[in-house]
Amino acid sequence: MLKGLTRAGIGDVGGLDSFVRLAAQHGFDAVDAGGQELIDLIAQQQSVTGAKAWLEDAGQGRVRIGSIGLSVEWRRDEDTFRAGLAGLAAEAQAASALGCTACCTYMLPSTDWPAAHFAIIATRRLRTCAQVLGAYGIRLGLEFVGPHHLRTKWANPFLRTLQETLDWIDAIGEPNVGLLFDAYHWYTNELGVQDIVRLRSDQIVHVHINDAPDVPVAEALDNGRLYPGDGVIDLAGFLRGLNQIGYEGVVAQEILTQTPPAGTPEELAARSKQAFHRVFQAAGLE
Repeated sequence: MLKGLTRAGIGDVGGLDSFVRLAAQHGFDAVDAGGQELIDLIAQQQSVTGAKAWLEDAGQGRVRIGSIGLSVEWRRDEDTFRAGLAGLAAEAQAASALGCTACCTYMLPSTDWPAAHFAIIATRRLRTCAQVLGAYGIRLGLEFVGPHHLRTKWANPFLRTLQETLDWIDAIGEPNVGLLFDAYHWYTNELGVQDIVRLRSDQIVHVHINDAPDVPVAEALDNGRLYPGDGVIDLAGFLRGLNQIGYEGVVAQEILTQTPPAGTPEELAARSKQAFHRVFQAAGLE
């Protein structure tokens, strides 16, 4: 498995240049980025070849683009969705050219839409996004969200479990759609290692890792996450389960917090490196 970073948990790292160099400096294999960032990078370097050379240099020959976020706003009105969809092909083309094969989004566990109507519309919209991404060899990862406080934040319950998400992926019906599998949502849904080993590795597009404080599961806040190994999630089991099914993709740290973490990006990246080492070692993977 490849160790990766998102921008959540490493402070104000700045642009892609600083982010890639920081990841390389601390031994990470991947960073998550925005599709527009990759378009801009290719433009700045005046070609795909130039952008690849820059990434090779800045990333010390090891850092890749792990995933881009789905920039299309599929949760709101149709005009907003269509306006965002217009730029998706260019982002997918840039990501594919730089070797990135994953694009991810999340669905919240409640909505102000009537849930059945929203499910129909969202299925059609995400299918369309998947078709655009698939034309460029990009997979779409869907993230179920588990924290209890979000289940009732909006009027109507929506999809939030692993099985519901797998069933939704089947309903979307595109071969390039799979899971963005997050340790926090695995934990807040009270799943176990046995639920991971029932999966196939090809059902997982991307993985997020983080930890939870020692509070009742129902009180764990989505923006109350800890660095890997600092909390109560069985991350050794989580990683062993992924390893058992043969997942070899990116495991990217995502630490959502109510206030910015204290420390410079360099200090936080060093802390993250130590956290990854601790949990991978506990899993027997290094």
